[in-house]
Amino acid sequence: MSHAMNPTRTVQELVRQPIEAIIPHRGTMLLIDAVETFDEQTLSARATVRADAWYADAEGAMPAWIGIELMAQAIAAHVALLAMRGGGRARPGVLLGSRSYKALQPSFAAGAQLSIHVMELLRSEEGHGAYECTIRHGGADCAEAVIKVFQPADFQSFIEGSFSS
Repeated sequence: MSHAMNPTRTVQELVRQPIEAIIPHRGTMLLIDAVETFDEQTLSARATVRADAWYADAEGAMPAWIGIELMAQAIAAHVALLAMRGGGRARPGVLLGSRSYKALQPSFAAGAQLSIHVMELLRSEEGHGAYECTIRHGGADCAEAVIKVFQPADFQSFIEGSFSS
């Protein structure tokens, strides 16, 4: 007797995947180490500040402005895991920006284990989204922002239109 395969996967199966199976970032542009938890509206991820990374300053620290990319990668992971949970794939998306990115320190120290938390505030059928984001280290907030993102229905046309205008 054969049973139909269910394409959906459990939260635990999804979170245990390597981060490369979740988001498209590769090589030196992959800044997140792993997803810790996620649900319908939130995701927590972990990142390690690497002293030998391209972004490292003379002391091996990550400038705080890189935090916006950590937040964007955590959002990408959330969107991807939501799609994967239902058996699909996330459409490509773009970071539109933030009205205010507030860094509470100038950099993140070499070797620091950062915790990135994102919470979805808005998701539209047209692909617009907004997330409240926080980076924490040692139990203290280090950076915060509300990030706006967009997943166009036709990514290729969106990109081509961006360059032709």
